[in-house]
Amino acid sequence: MHDASDTATTNGSDGAVAVICGGGKLPAEVLRAASDRGRRVVAIAIKGEADPSVEAFSPVHLGWGQIGKLASHLEREKVRDLVMIGSITRRPELREIVSDLGTMRRLPKIIASLAGGDDSLLKKVIRFFEAEGFRVVGAHEVAPQLLAQPGCMAGTPPKGELLADMELGAATVAELGRLDIGQAAVCFHGRIIAVEGAEGTDSMLERCRELRERGRVRGKGGVLVKCAKPGQDLRVDLPTIGPGTVQRVRDAGLSGIAIEAGRVLIAERAETVALAARSGIFLFGISGGISGKAAEAQAGNGQ
Repeated sequence: MHDASDTATTNGSDGAVAVICGGGKLPAEVLRAASDRGRRVVAIAIKGEADPSVEAFSPVHLGWGQIGKLASHLEREKVRDLVMIGSITRRPELREIVSDLGTMRRLPKIIASLAGGDDSLLKKVIRFFEAEGFRVVGAHEVAPQLLAQPGCMAGTPPKGELLADMELGAATVAELGRLDIGQAAVCFHGRIIAVEGAEGTDSMLERCRELRERGRVRGKGGVLVKCAKPGQDLRVDLPTIGPGTVQRVRDAGLSGIAIEAGRVLIAERAETVALAARSGIFLFGISGGISGKAAEAQAGNGQ
């Protein structure tokens, strides 16, 4: 296999990049954006997960357990950079793994990579691929144009109470990240009404909608704040919003979304921004640290 020590210098930003595609539209967007930047892309569609939109890139279809076939294909394509993006709904079955001889040969290495320590599973997966000689990179590294920009991207820049809600929400998200709990919170009229846990942002917003339906939250206002956790490995766990996020924010009766510029992906960007504008929801990228003070400075400067 490849020598991992010379991966970055040999491959650089001009070499081929493989994109292992899970569910959703985002993998196809990453493939297209990387290609537009001059990278040769190699699409790997995970069976039962990948969205039909990746078919435009003539993907190879592989099951999760076919690590041997994946490695052999990447060898033939002379690929060293590897991106993992998209949702996963199921784990591989044992019969899928044992049917792939290349996987069986690597089984001791796989077990060694996954055993012991308190590292997250994602970090252990990265460790395995790096041991195989590949360089795992983030979607933001090959497709930076998909990241949130600083300043107001849709709607009217927040002022007054909405800025105060944004600041409180940002402080809450920072604390959630420090405790490794979640990436998002909702602030409404000076109080936190929801924080993200293991259920994810969508389910948190559903809870906010239910609060409104039960009359626990009344009137206009409220901000969803989402950002990366401190020390979060952005290569395989980059926070993302999309049209579905905007729809749930609208259904929850909130006024806006604040996300960390440069560290949150916007899936289906044109549709997301257009939907926010049509719904009267502001979409704001906070830079210079995830804080309401930074947002206020940007809004004041007309960014």
